[in-house]
Amino acid sequence: MRIRLRRRAVRLRRALSAGATLILLVPVCACRVELTPPGAPTPWPAASARHWQWQWQLTGPVDPDVDADVFLLDAARTTSAETAELRARDRRLVCQVHVASVRSDDPDADRFPESAQGAAGRRPQSRWLDVRRWDALEPALADRLRLCRGKGFGAVALADADAYLYRSGFPLGFDDQLHFNRRLAALARSLDLSPGLMNDVPQLAALAPDFDFAVNEECVRLDQCEKLLPFVDAGKPVFHVEYTGSTEEFCVVTVGYGFASIRKQPALDAWRDPCVTRGYPDG
Repeated sequence: MRIRLRRRAVRLRRALSAGATLILLVPVCACRVELTPPGAPTPWPAASARHWQWQWQLTGPVDPDVDADVFLLDAARTTSAETAELRARDRRLVCQVHVASVRSDDPDADRFPESAQGAAGRRPQSRWLDVRRWDALEPALADRLRLCRGKGFGAVALADADAYLYRSGFPLGFDDQLHFNRRLAALARSLDLSPGLMNDVPQLAALAPDFDFAVNEECVRLDQCEKLLPFVDAGKPVFHVEYTGSTEEFCVVTVGYGFASIRKQPALDAWRDPCVTRGYPDG
């Protein structure tokens, strides 16, 4: 009988000890800040859609001290060390990928068939791609997106996703581009990247369900800001930039719409002049 009582006492002490350890550990785990792991798609909480501060930098050394929540950076130029430093500061990282054009000096230029390369594009030494030829373009485009994920980006902004608006050298129509862009959004999601649409204003309403955010250049100067409202109405962020004028002039309009707005130099270096969101209604 004494042996059984001693065994029960030992078991009780062990159980109490384990319970005390668990009680001590739980608050520590509950207080830990969870960062999005590398390669996971970036979340965009609807409650924050009108309050993001962002930076768009494609030239010069990346400045990690910029007071911004979101960084839009070049996929090829940005290093894994730079993304790691920004992630350590809990910044959301978006890579910019050109999806309907290729430059002659791009490392993957030879992966796009010559027959799929058309007229001169907007970028120097670039040519438009025939977006109707998905099977020929998809392997190289998928690797461009994989490069983003491998460097720790959680989202991608698709640039040149409006080839049908230009003299591309191909008879591209509205529906050709729409189908291509939807395929790209699905491809990004399959690779754990949150897809964003850059410009392509005429298709914003149709593509709002397919994309998580929009990036727009100069909607104030071009008088196009109202066309971005389908993203705002869906609780999705709109990252907007103007290259002319002053923030005192255009912020009243764009922040009132619910955009995250900044003024930048066309070179897109580290300099920025952000709009302040405080004091504006949430809509």
